[in-house]
Amino acid sequence: MIKKAIIPVGGLGTRFLPATKVVPKELFPVLNKPVIQYLVEELVDAGVNDIVFVINKEKESIREHFSPNKKLENILEKREKNDILEGVKRTASLANFSYVEQSEPLGDGHAILCAKDEIGNEPCVVIFGDTLVDTTPSMVKQMLEVYEQHEASIISVMKIPKKDTASYGIVSPREDGKIFEIVDLVEKPEPEKAPSNLAIIGSYIITPSVFEELMKNPSSIDGEIRLIDGLNLLKEKEKIFGCEIQGEWLDTGTVLGWLKANIHMAMKNENISEDLKEYLKNILQT
Repeated sequence: MIKKAIIPVGGLGTRFLPATKVVPKELFPVLNKPVIQYLVEELVDAGVNDIVFVINKEKESIREHFSPNKKLENILEKREKNDILEGVKRTASLANFSYVEQSEPLGDGHAILCAKDEIGNEPCVVIFGDTLVDTTPSMVKQMLEVYEQHEASIISVMKIPKKDTASYGIVSPREDGKIFEIVDLVEKPEPEKAPSNLAIIGSYIITPSVFEELMKNPSSIDGEIRLIDGLNLLKEKEKIFGCEIQGEWLDTGTVLGWLKANIHMAMKNENISEDLKEYLKNILQT
């Protein structure tokens, strides 16, 4: 059973500047909960309790979010805000958290290597901090089920319009189906060169062999160490499987995607959905 996960959150969040000068995009709320907390809760619900955050020195607020805040707790207790107090306390006790620093932005593969010593010689889940999927069973549970069948590295994918392939990593499947062996991985191909319309959505299960391939410093033109390059090396030695996730992909890595995620989740919230529907209806009419 996989018990460990890496969440790389060291990116600059350039698409959200100037907001991300101070607040990491991973702490942007979807309704009243940060994006990254949804991911942590999903991991914990799937039995993954040891979570390693890869941060940079500008992201200390992520550590603060998942740490106790006695001053806030005391204020809430005095004001008898008991429901809110329990939620605040729960955040700090969700899982066993550890933190490693990525000193330079040298790519997602480099970020994962930074967590190698914390993970050890074990398989682990990797989820990037803007990957939300509204689905049952959860994305992580779907991936873990596939891992139990194959005991190999797993990449989660979803189908996208072929015209959008230049914005995503794309996989080439060996055969049709929801679970398949991956033949190739291509970073952001133009539609006419894309091997499929199966986009990598930012969640993986990786075996220890992935660390070994990343340590060979596979790099692109810009010199960054990319996870996709390490996986392409690995597939020459081990099978890698794709898992097509069933559900609604809420890509919070873009401004529009983040807005859509908020609307999507609000529509499912019985306390605000009717008022929001009325508000959106009035906008569309005017």
